[in-house]
Amino acid sequence: MNDRSEGEYSALSGSGGLVAVHAHPDDETLSTGGLIATLAAAGWPVCIVTCTRGERGEVIALPGTTSEGRAGLEGDGPALGAYRETELTAAVARLSDGAIEHSFLDILPLSDPQVTGVTHGSDRSGGVRYEDSGMAWVAPGVAGPAPDSPPTAFARVPLDESAGRLAALIRARRPAVVATYEPAGGYGHPDHRRAHEVTVRALELAADPAWRPGGAGAPVREGSGTAVRDGVGAAMHEREPGVAVGQRDEPWGDAELWQAVAPAAEVRQARATLAAHPAARGLAAAQGLTFADPDEALPPLAKEGLPAWSAEHQEIGPSDYRSPDQLPITRADGVSGADEVVRVDVRPVLERVVRAMRAHATQVQHATALENAQGALAGWYALSNGVLAPILTTETYFVTPPR
Repeated sequence: MNDRSEGEYSALSGSGGLVAVHAHPDDETLSTGGLIATLAAAGWPVCIVTCTRGERGEVIALPGTTSEGRAGLEGDGPALGAYRETELTAAVARLSDGAIEHSFLDILPLSDPQVTGVTHGSDRSGGVRYEDSGMAWVAPGVAGPAPDSPPTAFARVPLDESAGRLAALIRARRPAVVATYEPAGGYGHPDHRRAHEVTVRALELAADPAWRPGGAGAPVREGSGTAVRDGVGAAMHEREPGVAVGQRDEPWGDAELWQAVAPAAEVRQARATLAAHPAARGLAAAQGLTFADPDEALPPLAKEGLPAWSAEHQEIGPSDYRSPDQLPITRADGVSGADEVVRVDVRPVLERVVRAMRAHATQVQHATALENAQGALAGWYALSNGVLAPILTTETYFVTPPR
């Protein structure tokens, strides 16, 4: 894209595209699936980093889905984590037809051997492993810490160790955008909160000329090699046209931080529309599901004062910028808590997102896309709490520009 002039949008002007940082398998789809699918379809480089394997997740085991008969995985951390890896692989493929790179954070190297000549990394046989910290439902749609999180929990890993791994990737990939949760983790899960902290710190480290991967402030664990998967290792160590190997360890501070949020008014509207939808009501009655009260306290990702979705114009606010290359992305002037706000229209990729949700069948049930969106409501799904939740027609992000 070109640099933005009035009425234009240039959020992804860098050649590196998007790095999306998420706590567990399924979060990439539930939180940023529309953004990921949109950019992948447009040919932008997309890399997903998952911080844990979701070993402490609950298991739905719904008959007629790929989770049927899997109830025994719940409580067996290694087995559930391994199975959720397969779900994640399937979901990423459904979002992109195989065009997305992926890695788990704990197997990213702390340095690039083409730059330093030394490999610092971890593998599953003898290295560090970041584990699901667990959670407990404390209110409808809101999570809190588990009372028995293990000492190996991701939320307990020293910040600069996990952030150093991500910072090394950011320097290598040189993205234009790094996306993750807002500070409260969307709905309060401690791993989501930590993923936000790790992402913010990684951006600081990646931009700092004094920081070196594997150096002071980033504890190093020796390993026999860089154990990365799904193409990320090759992407990190492959020389891009016009980029000398030595530039791989050069600071990178040109990425915007996008934090996933949602307009509170839009969430309430979509909840009310969902609770009145005949098909959703029939499903809830048949499956013993419930609806969230539109007037109850909303999870932290719901923010007041954001531009509302317009049924008349099928867009948000009059001050929007629209992408000059026809991406279904708009950019609005900032509000409290953000320099700018970006909105991604999910409708063009809705079927991909819903199919990716269904791939995470141990965690997500009844994912459904409406043929025609109704206001802010594009579809619905439920998690293990059995509460039908709306799929919004747009994803919203607070934008922090490079500093």
